[in-house]
Amino acid sequence: MSPAAQMHAPLLPSSSTEDDSRRTSVSGAVFNVSTSIIGGGIMSIPATLKVLGVAPAFMLIVAIACLANVSVEFLLRFTNAGQSVTYAGVMRESFGHVGSVAVQVSVLVTNFGCLIVYLIIMGDVLSGNKPGDGSIHIGVLQEWFGSYWWNSREFALLFTVIFVLLPLVLFRRVESLKFSSAVSVLLAVVFVGISSVLALVALFEGRMQSPRWLPDLNNKAAFFDLFTAVPVIVTAFTFHFNVHPISFELGKPSYMISAVWISLLLCATIYFATGIFGYLLFGDSIMSDILVNFDRASGSGGEFLGPILNDAVRLSYAMHLMLVFPLLNFSLRSNIDEFLFSDKRHAPLAADSRRFVALTIALLVISYVAAIAFPNIWYLFQFIGSTSAVCLAFIFPGAMVLRDVHGISTSRDRIVAVAMVGLAVITSVIAISKNVYSMWQHSSS
Repeated sequence: MSPAAQMHAPLLPSSSTEDDSRRTSVSGAVFNVSTSIIGGGIMSIPATLKVLGVAPAFMLIVAIACLANVSVEFLLRFTNAGQSVTYAGVMRESFGHVGSVAVQVSVLVTNFGCLIVYLIIMGDVLSGNKPGDGSIHIGVLQEWFGSYWWNSREFALLFTVIFVLLPLVLFRRVESLKFSSAVSVLLAVVFVGISSVLALVALFEGRMQSPRWLPDLNNKAAFFDLFTAVPVIVTAFTFHFNVHPISFELGKPSYMISAVWISLLLCATIYFATGIFGYLLFGDSIMSDILVNFDRASGSGGEFLGPILNDAVRLSYAMHLMLVFPLLNFSLRSNIDEFLFSDKRHAPLAADSRRFVALTIALLVISYVAAIAFPNIWYLFQFIGSTSAVCLAFIFPGAMVLRDVHGISTSRDRIVAVAMVGLAVITSVIAISKNVYSMWQHSSS
C-alpha cells in the first residue's frame, strides 16, 4: 500500500512477523526524522547564539528538543487512540473540520516556507549573496569559474531544480528516500566536522572570536530581541508534519517514539556544535545564513587549506539540503492534495500520475520563483516559527491533550500541555510584535 493510501487507513496492530520485519527499519526512521529536523534551520543557529549568548542558546535548544519529544508522544498517542492516521485527521477528530484545515494550512506555510529557504541557501552557496550592508559574498561557482550568465543565481537554481531536485521529488514512497536521508545526515556531520577543524585552526592562529556567554541587555529593545531567536529554533525542531508518514511505514508506535528520541538527541548535538563553532569562527559578524560567511574573504582555515575547507563546508551542506528537500516536499504535496482533492480521498495521490506530477511541478515552480524573489532567510524563519511551525510543534498537540476526546489524558499531561501552549503563544506574540515594530520603524525612518 502506498503512503497516500495508508494515510486514510486506521492503524492496525501488526503481527509478530511484520514487527520483526519492520524492526530493521528503525534506523531508516531515525535517518528520515533526522533529515526532517536538520534542514535549513541549522544555518541560522549560530546567529541565535549571537542574539542569546552561548549559555541561554544551549538551554533553549535542549528545552525545545524536550518539548518536541513530548509533543510527538502526544500526537502518536491520540493517533493510536483514534481512527485517523494523518495529522489533519487527528485534529479533525478533536476539533472538527476547522482543526483539519488549520493543520493543512500550517503544514503548507511551514513546509513551503522551508522549501523556499532551502533554495535560497543553495543559491547563496552556488552564486553568492548581497546582504545589503555593502558587502558582497561570492558563491562557489564564481570562485571557481568567474562570473558568467550560466552561474548566476537564477540559472544555477534552475539547473538544480530540474536536474537534481525533480528526480528526487518524483519518488512516491517516503521509504524510498531512506538512503538519500542517510547520506544527508552524513553530510550534516561532515559540515559540523569541517567547521570544528576551521575553529581549531583559528584557535591555533589566534583568530578565535571570544564568545558572549550571556545576552547583551543594554536596553529594552535588546531584551525583546531575545524572543525573535526563539521562533528560529522552534522552526529548526519542527518535523511533526512527517511523523505520520514515517511512523506508518515503520509499523509500531513504540519504534517511532524511540526513533524520534534518538533523532532529537543527535540533532540537538549537531545544532549546538554548529552554533558554537560558527560563533567562535565569525563572532558578531556572523550572518543569518552562516554559509555566506564561508567565502574566501573570511580568511578561515589558513591560506592554503582555507579555500578548500570553505568550499567543502558550503557544498556539503548545499548537497544535504538537496536531499532534505524531497522529504518536506512529500508531506507538503500530500497535505495540499488532501486539502484540494478531498473528494478523491479513496484515490491515492501516488496512484494518480496526472495529479501527482501536476502538484509536484507546480510546487517546484512556485518554490523557485519565491527563492529568487526573497533574499533573506532570517525573517522567513522568524515568520514560520512564530506562526505555523509553533502551531504544528506545540499548540496543536497540546490542544488535543486539553480537548481529550478519547479520555486518555492524565493530570500530568494536562499540566504539560497548558505550559507548552502558554509558552508557545506568549513567545510567538512577543516575537511577532517585535518584528512588526521593527518593520514599522524601518519604514518610517
